[in-house]
Amino acid sequence: MPIKKILIVDDSPSDRQFFMETLSKQGYQCVTAENGDEGIAKSKSEKPDLILMDVVMPGTNGYQATRAITHDEATKHIPVIVVTSKNQETDRIWGMRQGAKDYLMKPIDAKELLAKIAGLK
Repeated sequence: MPIKKILIVDDSPSDRQFFMETLSKQGYQCVTAENGDEGIAKSKSEKPDLILMDVVMPGTNGYQATRAITHDEATKHIPVIVVTSKNQETDRIWGMRQGAKDYLMKPIDAKELLAKIAGLK
């Protein structure tokens, strides 16, 4: 299934703006959430084709939200790419164990991000 709608879950307004500008220029429809709980809710209501998930957020963090989304019958088919400033190998492994399909480190390189998305199709 081609990726058309992307849910961006990040508590940073500047990061959300970067993702929205980068992705909408490529024709993707973007929806945003400011925290993990909102991300979980929007994964069900918006039914995105892909979720970009920050890790460090107030309340439910990105690892918890990724686990909730990838273990829920209604949303487990939606791929999640973790995008975070947490750059330890253990962070990456933990993110993948929660169900993420990929893991990108901030600051995000737009070309790398678009290549990862294209690779999911």
